[in-house]
Amino acid sequence: MSKFVIRGGRPLSGTLKPVGNKNAALPMLAASVLTDAPVTLRNMPHIEDVAVMLDLLKRLGVSIERRGRTVILCAKGLHSTRLNRDLCRRVRGSILLAGPLAARHGQVSLYPPGGDVIGRRRVDTHFYGLRELGISLSGASRFVLKRTRLRGADLLLDEASVTATENILMAASLARGKTTIFNAACEPHVRDLGVLLSKMGARIQGLGTNRIRVEGVPKLNGAIHTLSPDHIEVGSYIAAAAATRGQIQVQGMTDTTSLKVVERGFQKLGMSWSTRGARLSLRQTTPLRIQKDLGSAVPRIEDGIWPAFPSDLMSVAIVLATQASGTILFFEKLFESRMYFVDRLIEMGAQIIQCDPHRVMVTGPSKLHATLQTSPDIRAGMALIIAALCAKGESIIDNAQVIDRGYEHVDERLQALGAHIERVD
Repeated sequence: MSKFVIRGGRPLSGTLKPVGNKNAALPMLAASVLTDAPVTLRNMPHIEDVAVMLDLLKRLGVSIERRGRTVILCAKGLHSTRLNRDLCRRVRGSILLAGPLAARHGQVSLYPPGGDVIGRRRVDTHFYGLRELGISLSGASRFVLKRTRLRGADLLLDEASVTATENILMAASLARGKTTIFNAACEPHVRDLGVLLSKMGARIQGLGTNRIRVEGVPKLNGAIHTLSPDHIEVGSYIAAAAATRGQIQVQGMTDTTSLKVVERGFQKLGMSWSTRGARLSLRQTTPLRIQKDLGSAVPRIEDGIWPAFPSDLMSVAIVLATQASGTILFFEKLFESRMYFVDRLIEMGAQIIQCDPHRVMVTGPSKLHATLQTSPDIRAGMALIIAALCAKGESIIDNAQVIDRGYEHVDERLQALGAHIERVD
């Protein structure tokens, strides 16, 4: 178990080049089993969740070649469809192999997925969609899915689940006939997966909307695809720069549209940045000030399905609010346990009232002080790092490897921006 030792009080400054989207990387890796031809993925992030997913695929017989940020996968030698139990429990993305393995190879045996403990995370929607496509399900502690007759269907999802949409999308690409997914997730990473599948020969319409149509094809081919930048990573680093009264430039933002949704929430905290082509620039020279709603009402930031503010940035935004003048309400609608990390911020001196499991009221600015903390999940862990960068004194964050699941070399990237952070194993 590793930890981060952080000495706060230093503004961040420098240039960041974002890595590929974590939430696009995992389904794209899973999509490699849909064909016997090589699938080349560029701008792949070096994070722990990707490493676990690659290990899962390797044990199934998928050949993997890694050249820097490029990963070349070939499932021609796949010899097993039974996933390793321990690896399934380490990554939420393991569930993404259900659809493509069952559709392409006839069956799959896997265990309930792991990942962050931020509340109940259903898999019912996955199995509803796959059953409607002709994939049977049995088991409870271990799921066994078998393909009977893979056929298209009209599906109305009971939740706009990102991973369920991705699972169904991959399976439907090989189903006979047409599939329509109503209430589909339309996040940028879902769209990015659809672009990869289209390059592989899938026939997909409606990407980026909540109604996706798929016309199945008998066979998919190999493809070369570059992952879009991770807007969650970018949002986290620009929040860290703003919280420490620093400045940052982000280069290579080939998809600035995804940041519009992030910007909408951050603007309520007094942040603003400029974009020019593929470059984003932020310089926080003035104190952050929370922007009141009309009539001087207390504003709020609430997450939800796209294009609402991303749940993965709620923890970071809460820390940012502790450094802004004013009061704001945060309403976390998707996960009932994500807000529990605020107790750690209160220990550091933040003025936060937790109204219930889903809502917290933050009043700032607060002078934070150094403490010993433990990272509970990926996003809360990054939020605690930002809090420590703002705090006076030396903070220690245990369980640092949890943060490695979603952020590539976070200590090295922050050091390059001038942070005093050290990893201790």
